[in-house]
Amino acid sequence: MIIVDGCKSGKEISNFGNLEEVLTHVMEGESMENRVVTDVFVNNESFSEIYPHQAEDIPCDSIESVEVRTVSAESMAVDIAAEMGKVARMMASGARHVARLFREAANSDALELLQDMLDVTRDFMGMTAVLRGNFAKDQDPEFMALAEKLSGLLTEMSESLEMEDWILLADLLEYEYLPLCEEWRAVSEQLHQLMAKSIPQQQ
Repeated sequence: MIIVDGCKSGKEISNFGNLEEVLTHVMEGESMENRVVTDVFVNNESFSEIYPHQAEDIPCDSIESVEVRTVSAESMAVDIAAEMGKVARMMASGARHVARLFREAANSDALELLQDMLDVTRDFMGMTAVLRGNFAKDQDPEFMALAEKLSGLLTEMSESLEMEDWILLADLLEYEYLPLCEEWRAVSEQLHQLMAKSIPQQQ
């Protein structure tokens, strides 16, 4: 039995050789356009691949039921946008901690945490840009200016890293990066509100 979003499929599991073939068939269906898989259950137990294409190694003769649950891509995007403000707060918290470590001359610990923080920052900027590009088509001059400001600050921080000027780096984190995190938090929350209003909340 194959179930997709609570509806039984007309296809039987016995028509397929392995679990990957079942999942591929489900996702190629017209009803799956612009939808994202959130959960897969095999024999009523949650399934997620431990290694790539693990589903290909699970023969269908060992499967009695497959259930696939999905949400619309738009709903998923709104949920992601709702979390972006929390990420901005985490970035700010990380910056305070890194700056303190630099001022205490715990440079190796500070550098390790700083790299993680910079990775999160770049991911944050990338995801925000994608969400705005796909779901908030307006060209907001304030948003663009804020993005350029953060990009410039990251460049300045990289230069400080190359010079190994840890005190300057701590100053940049405390006095420039932290205020920007608060601005990004506000922008993220505005983006979420805009998306929540403009996107139909389909399941």
